[in-house]
Amino acid sequence: MTLKVEIKRTLDGSDTLFVPELNEHYHSTFGAVQESGQVFIENGLMAVDGGDGPLTVFEVGFGTGLNALLTVFTTKARKHKVHYSAIELHPLGKEIWERLNYPEILGDPGTATLFQRIHEAPWEMPVQVNSSFRLTKINADLRQFTPSGETFNVIYFDAFAPDIQPDMWTKEVFGKMFRLLRPGGVLVTYSCKGNVKRNLKGTGFSIEKLPGPPGKREVLRARKK
Repeated sequence: MTLKVEIKRTLDGSDTLFVPELNEHYHSTFGAVQESGQVFIENGLMAVDGGDGPLTVFEVGFGTGLNALLTVFTTKARKHKVHYSAIELHPLGKEIWERLNYPEILGDPGTATLFQRIHEAPWEMPVQVNSSFRLTKINADLRQFTPSGETFNVIYFDAFAPDIQPDMWTKEVFGKMFRLLRPGGVLVTYSCKGNVKRNLKGTGFSIEKLPGPPGKREVLRARKK
């Protein structure tokens, strides 16, 4: 099943998608790249240490591929290897993702090629996108997903908002995320709603509120002690 989506321009000049059926955007309308960079890269990726091995990332909601692209873009500069897994129930068609302007916004000559490789990578198998970034895309519903046993340094929790998709923000789901994380690992998300904080705490996370990107006062980082 593919969701019907429309491409919309956000205030920082980068694209997002709008789902008329849900009356919901994939990213903040104040700035897609700006939001993803602050919430997931700065608060998540940059806040963990992979030690001697690769940094391991699990993304809930692969969506437009923006978080994966920003992760490649960031870790390429830091010369750090990343093993990245992402789960998505409704993959985008090429007619949508190839029109998104993220490579243009990031302005690096090689970014368009990376973005294409990220989206054209086969599902359900690890693919070496470049020398430092290994990607595994999983086409599944997180609620029925059974993890393989691999654990992660950081989780980007980027599902649709709790008001739109409440069954993705439950104690049961967060318990699954807790088990996926390595000790000291973090889960980062844009939502700071009270029930989200309660459900994270109820599964064993310690949480901290961080300043949000434009249009959002606060966001969350949850850590597995």
